[in-house]
Amino acid sequence: MLTHSATARRPTVPVLLVRFRAGVVRESQRVVHLVDLPTEGTMPQTLTARCGQSFTPGQAERMAGITGMPCLNCLTSRPPHQPAGSG
Repeated sequence: MLTHSATARRPTVPVLLVRFRAGVVRESQRVVHLVDLPTEGTMPQTLTARCGQSFTPGQAERMAGITGMPCLNCLTSRPPHQPAGSG
């Protein structure tokens, strides 16, 4: 799991790297997405990446790092609750 904290004043957001499991989607759609984990409470039933892609149980595999093509929309999206102009 990665954390996002470029400066001390930004909150740390735990990030999970996931992609679709083989056979769920075409190989070209198996990009690595960034999923911000909740800091409190329980793990949600459906994971939602920063780009809006949803993963239901059994669809995703966890990645140790970005292996292969990353989701460009996830990479250019802000973590949740980060105001515009702060990153």
